[in-house]
Amino acid sequence: MSSPALSPELSEKNKKYDRQLRLWGEHGQALLEAAQLCLINVTALGTEILKNIVLPGIGGFTIVDSGIVTEEDIGCNFFFDSNSIGQPKAKCSMQLLQEMNPDVSSDYLDESVETILSNNPEFFNSFKVVIASSLKEKTLLTLSRMLWTQNIPFVYCRSVGFIASARLQYKEHFVVETHPDNKQSDLRLEQPFESFEKYLDSVELTHKVPWIVVVYKFLKQWQANSGKKVPNNYKEKCELKKLIQDAITKEEENYEEAVKAINSCFGGGKPTSRLQEILNDPSCNQLTKESNVFWILVRSVKDFIEQDNNGWYPLAGTIPDMTANTENYINLQNVYRQKSLHDADLVYKRAQQHLRELNLSSDLITDKEVKLFCREFSSIVSLKGSCIADEYEKPSVNVIAGEIEGAPNSLMMIYIALRSLDKFESEHGTSPGDIYVESDTARIKSIAYKYLSEWGITAPFSDEWAHELCRYGGAEIHTVSAFMGGCVAQEIIKLITKQYIPINNTFIYNAITSETAVFKL
Repeated sequence: MSSPALSPELSEKNKKYDRQLRLWGEHGQALLEAAQLCLINVTALGTEILKNIVLPGIGGFTIVDSGIVTEEDIGCNFFFDSNSIGQPKAKCSMQLLQEMNPDVSSDYLDESVETILSNNPEFFNSFKVVIASSLKEKTLLTLSRMLWTQNIPFVYCRSVGFIASARLQYKEHFVVETHPDNKQSDLRLEQPFESFEKYLDSVELTHKVPWIVVVYKFLKQWQANSGKKVPNNYKEKCELKKLIQDAITKEEENYEEAVKAINSCFGGGKPTSRLQEILNDPSCNQLTKESNVFWILVRSVKDFIEQDNNGWYPLAGTIPDMTANTENYINLQNVYRQKSLHDADLVYKRAQQHLRELNLSSDLITDKEVKLFCREFSSIVSLKGSCIADEYEKPSVNVIAGEIEGAPNSLMMIYIALRSLDKFESEHGTSPGDIYVESDTARIKSIAYKYLSEWGITAPFSDEWAHELCRYGGAEIHTVSAFMGGCVAQEIIKLITKQYIPINNTFIYNAITSETAVFKL
């Protein structure tokens, strides 16, 4: 029977978003389309970030800015034209951004963020992420504290001349689908589960069977010869490889694949030290009604590991491609799949038990979510973030000093330069270099050295960065903002779709040398 044709609406949507659906799937796209964003201040960087989120289909956005478009704005921002001069920045940029994707809803507020924070701070509560650029330092700290309290992710960005930065603020961020480049195979060859062992023992060794069978058969020989359970070092793996190689009598691809797979086919299934940290986290062991679903799932898997599965986590149920005839490969797939479904079912029952104990609704965790969680468990990530306001009040001096003293040309100097820029604008009400370049350069250096002195850092502050800030007078270069906008948009999409691992927490870009760096501050 042929599959039913997709509806015109669905097929057109899939066609429109085809490339991104390959990255984060329909469930990731659904989260994106359900999200509302807020952009504070219409800078070139801000609009470039929003452009790269509007195109893939964010649910909606609201722009907050009380400014009026000037000729200077047109020079660096593609979302204004000559007709925009004298018009509200928020309205003009909203209209042109919305044109890029009619499926996205849009709104604007022709007010300053300071006015909103004073009169209507609840305004921000409906947004999935808040993005801001070029804020006054006092406003930045107030907004940071408020969003931290409300547990709303916040992204603060700067772009001045050839340097730029982005800071992600979130309390906790959980990633189930991390999409690692090199995922550890979980084949259970060292300790086959009952149905797997039964299948392996029933299959005859031929050139038509999957290489997993080949490895298993020769592993049994190696175990009998060595008295060990699994090859743990290079020498032992070479011994197993030689057993297989000596048995090759002609061109047998499955044997050759087995030899190549020896280095990576053992070791999955047991919690790594990184996973053990998550399993031992107090949030896992002390569940409450306020616990995030992530922690309830982690606790359910922990119970499964300790009480149901002798220390092994749920089987992912996926196997790599391999040379074999169709029947043998499908039979092997089914063995892994049935075991993974069985494991996920036990985890689901434990999750439901925890929901009942916490007096929470049973539909808070679905069977589908549990299957996904079990499949991806080996690479899940829990990130603990930090508040920007805390960073400004109590900076991570050890991290800053370590970076600067370890590498004199570290991009950490750009972080100090941009902190000095914030302080300068707060004290003088204008950007350095806007009027007086030389005297402002000296002031920037003075502020930077004051920071370094307060932090107990003796490294010199390069004149290069002071001049770089002042020679542009706070102005943006569109190409720099465009590059940075693409980078930051990726991080925001990661936060929304809960796929791939976002930075934690500061990203610096030096366009002069085309260097980037990430710092945890």
